[in-house]
Amino acid sequence: MKEEDVNRCQIQEWYPKFKSVSIRTFIHELPESFVQYLLDDSGPFLLPASISNEDAFPNRIHNPEEEEDYQVSEGSGDEAEALSAPCFPELELKIKESIETLGAAIFPKLNWSAPKDSAWISTSGTLRCTTFSEIALLLRDKTMSRPPKFFLALRKWYPRFQPEMEFRCFVKGQKLVGISQREVTTFYPVLCEKKNKVEVLIEEFFNDNVRVKFESDDYTFDVYVTEDER
Repeated sequence: MKEEDVNRCQIQEWYPKFKSVSIRTFIHELPESFVQYLLDDSGPFLLPASISNEDAFPNRIHNPEEEEDYQVSEGSGDEAEALSAPCFPELELKIKESIETLGAAIFPKLNWSAPKDSAWISTSGTLRCTTFSEIALLLRDKTMSRPPKFFLALRKWYPRFQPEMEFRCFVKGQKLVGISQREVTTFYPVLCEKKNKVEVLIEEFFNDNVRVKFESDDYTFDVYVTEDER
């Protein structure tokens, strides 16, 4: 695959073309200071200090006695500085505004992929995020390749999302050559009943919306078939 084909698959490149048929999304270019914060492995990872006092673990129970057990005694200025949480006020405000506009819950995605392997670390066990700190936690746990610029896509969270209706499609020579269920670890009996109908819907969607707009010859794309078969 050519470099230009790889670059076209970044969400900040393809989303503007497919905005009308995609999940509502806000995209933010990440400042280098935040990128370095995520990539830094030189010491303990501290969640960013929130200017709005939002908590990455809002459902936990605060126990003052436990907090006293883990208090760090005051030492030299260098030690205190090393343990201070970083703060990204401008980025946090932009992200907070986007989350509120998208209905108070989103799932994050970087240039090419979402941090699905990090879902275990969240309080819900999913990629659902409602705060800046939750996003930072998921992104920190993700192993990231290094593009010239990092972009963070905040995509609207749908609680009634049905994994059996998400499909990965394979294109070769600008022709749709394969369709697979996206979630491959589970058998969904309903797909046996809807197989032919789903195939027709996806082929029509590809011909009407994807093939005419995406310049590469060979690629994959994901689609979701809604309850009303759109």
